Amino acid sequence: MSEVINPLANPKGANKLCELCEKPAYIQCTKCFVTFYCDREHQNDDWVAIHKKVCQLLIPVRTPAPYYTLEAEREHHAAQIVQRQKQLMEISQTVAEKKLFEKSYKESLPAALLSLRSAMDAYGTSCVQLVPAYLLLAEANIGLGNLSPAEQYLSWAEWTVLRTTNCSQTVHHKLHRCMGRLLIVKGNLEEALFHLSNDIYYASEEYGQDSIVTCGGYFLMADIFFKQGKMDIVRSLYTEVAKTWHSHLSKLLEKQIKDTLTPEETFDEAQQAEADQMLRSMLNVPEECSTERADQPAVVAHSLAMLWLLGNDPKKALEFGKRALLSSQLVPDCSLTEPIQRLVQLAGEDLKAASESWPNLSPCSSAHSQHQHSIQFSQG
Repeated sequence: MSEVINPLANPKGANKLCELCEKPAYIQCTKCFVTFYCDREHQNDDWVAIHKKVCQLLIPVRTPAPYYTLEAEREHHAAQIVQRQKQLMEISQTVAEKKLFEKSYKESLPAALLSLRSAMDAYGTSCVQLVPAYLLLAEANIGLGNLSPAEQYLSWAEWTVLRTTNCSQTVHHKLHRCMGRLLIVKGNLEEALFHLSNDIYYASEEYGQDSIVTCGGYFLMADIFFKQGKMDIVRSLYTEVAKTWHSHLSKLLEKQIKDTLTPEETFDEAQQAEADQMLRSMLNVPEECSTERADQPAVVAHSLAMLWLLGNDPKKALEFGKRALLSSQLVPDCSLTEPIQRLVQLAGEDLKAASESWPNLSPCSSAHSQHQHSIQFSQG
């Protein structure tokens, strides 16, 4: 997977630098031959984080362009390279987001760095498309407790937004959410609330007040109010988040069953990881944070069951479905009992179908749908 190289043997002006730290490289990846590292530790870190997903995609991007005699051929090749750079940016951004939601902060850094480099190659060094990568790097460093570099990345993101006219609502909401995260860690709770309020405002303007995109802001607000001992507000925010996710996932599951889910209604693994992290946290909240709604545990567990049934993991769906069913049976006249029972049945059928297809190594098929469940979900 790697071979040792001698920096002194590089052609003049062709310095090979480590993918992660940009120090002189002594190791080369033997699968793509276009990625270099200062030591095996950095190579392993990058491989686990992102390189195994994009190794072959890097070859055409980092290989010197062949000589074309016609200008049209040169322009066509350049356009293809830009498209591949944008693809790399999107893939690495999704991976970095997913690892952040899983709290794998160290693993998110190489993916975020690749996203930033790809954005710079595709769009230039001062464009607004760099902001998401800056924010990912800031969040990863916040998670690792490295507040100084986090503040540096945030300042670059903020400056880029300030000097960009007609910046999208999405970029504004992401910037304010990241600033809120940093201020929570620093203990500036009131200022963090200000930024999270702006986060929710911009997210609502772009996606609607009942969109799942707003849930992250509400969830972080609940964390602040928990630190302040305002449990009534915490319970109210948890109820809002649970209701939004449950409504959204219920609609998606109905569409999945009816085979009417469209590509435009889907989202990626990063948002699946965000939903899982948020809902699991609410399912295991301390007793003093528990909502006054008696059916709240059933709502959250049912949401997790739907999330994983849509995500092609019937085993997890069945686990959370049974937990939701048990919670619903403790609530008199609970309206969720019947939908939960139906979900448990569907998950059981999918699990049986998967076990029967295992000897043939065929994909997990669904007993209630003609096609596989999408691993992606709608943004609302």
